[in-house]
Amino acid sequence: MSSDRLMQVLVSPVVSEKSTIAADSARQFVFRVLPDASKPEIKKAVELMFDVKVDAVRVVNTKGKNKRFGKLMGRRNNVRKAYVKLVEGSDIDFGGIA
Repeated sequence: MSSDRLMQVLVSPVVSEKSTIAADSARQFVFRVLPDASKPEIKKAVELMFDVKVDAVRVVNTKGKNKRFGKLMGRRNNVRKAYVKLVEGSDIDFGGIA
């Protein structure tokens, strides 16, 4: 795995009420990742970008919903999210995002 690939694996952090509760209670952070990203790639990418130790990675694939926009039918994109649990003593600070 090249470092270029690892830098592209994490798309964005998910900042929501559920992800904030998970971060506070279980040191678990949520990221949107590439659709073809594997668990070992996600683990290495988080360790490389945030300089932390990862304990476990869980992945969720969410299918996009069909939505109507007036007369037109549309579809939301499929999303792959990774729940990353850090070892005791590690933490990620997103620069004061609240």
